[in-house]
Amino acid sequence: MRTISEETNHSMKLAQELLTMLVCPRCKGDIRPMNEDHYLVCRACRLKYPVIDGIPLMLMEEAEKIVE
Repeated sequence: MRTISEETNHSMKLAQELLTMLVCPRCKGDIRPMNEDHYLVCRACRLKYPVIDGIPLMLMEEAEKIVE
């Protein structure tokens, strides 16, 4: 049984089924989890999208450039 703190944890794991349906809003390419599922990354666009409380924010306004 999950505790409330586990259910509201920022780093909730995204369901694999959800990951297969999501695409980058900019290029429609594949995205991958990064940093323990805190972000979803599009390597083609070099953008990362935040995941808050297990919910991916797939909006261009929320995207951050990947700096390496």
